[in-house]
Amino acid sequence: MTETADTRTWFLLLHQLPPQPAYFRVKIWRRLQALGAVAVKNSVYALPATEAALEDFQWLAQEIVAGGGEATILDARFLSGLGDAEVIGLFDVAREADWNEIATEARQLAKAWRELSTDEARTRTERLGRRADKIAAIDFFGAAGRQTAAALIADLECRLTGGDHAEATMTGTTEAGIWRNRTWVTRRNVAVDRIASAWLIRRFIDPQARFRFVDGRGYKPEAGELRFDMFEGEFTHEGDRCTFETLLHRAGLDDAALAAIAEIVHDIDLKDDRYGRPETAGVATLMGALATGSLDDDARLARGADILDGLYDAFAAGVKKGKRQ
Repeated sequence: MTETADTRTWFLLLHQLPPQPAYFRVKIWRRLQALGAVAVKNSVYALPATEAALEDFQWLAQEIVAGGGEATILDARFLSGLGDAEVIGLFDVAREADWNEIATEARQLAKAWRELSTDEARTRTERLGRRADKIAAIDFFGAAGRQTAAALIADLECRLTGGDHAEATMTGTTEAGIWRNRTWVTRRNVAVDRIASAWLIRRFIDPQARFRFVDGRGYKPEAGELRFDMFEGEFTHEGDRCTFETLLHRAGLDDAALAAIAEIVHDIDLKDDRYGRPETAGVATLMGALATGSLDDDARLARGADILDGLYDAFAAGVKKGKRQ
């Protein structure tokens, strides 16, 4: 079956299990979860059409038949009803739940760090890393939570060696010019974190920055490009930081007005109400209107820059006034 620009090919496993024994039904369900398959209908599970997925389904089909059930594997496209985007969404929801669980455990481990022996901390960190590796193997479309979970685990690993993960990921400094006059790439349909990050880049990091908007799934960067707020991007979520905070930290921008904006962007993007600044609700409304309107990405950045320029000027003026007092 030929895959076109508008459709994606999938492998579907249609199966029927015997009512008994119950443990066999649980066993097959767990095997499907381990493969990363998602249910698109009762007893119909999907995987992206790859050789590895076909082999996985073939082995599982044999197991089902050997246990007294029935199994059929289809090479299929969705032409009506459920579409590719919806199926991809099912995979992302499943993996997002997995990554959130990993991130929660990583945060709990970080909080308990001082109470653990070095050996126990290493054992628990390595165990968490192995679980993350298994999830990564079935995260076919790069769920957003993967970035945060990976960064949290990296921070734990750096604690074991006494390092600083955020600094270790840097490849140079802005003074050396490595971030200047570059093409900065991010996902299409920009929202608050990407709008604010682009503003920060152009105003404080790379005044000659050029922006490119792409499909974030599987994008391969060209020479000289820097990706932000993208899966496996050079600048993205790190631990509990949104991309704006990551850029601010990595660029070493010690500016009280920018720090205030970072708190607002953090709360809007991560929705955790960590800082609770009074300006957040108003900025969220303005940015939400930009993100859901009919403007293209370049126009969203331009309108967003106007908002952020005003916000920065107001905060900077407040800082100066406070110093005089």
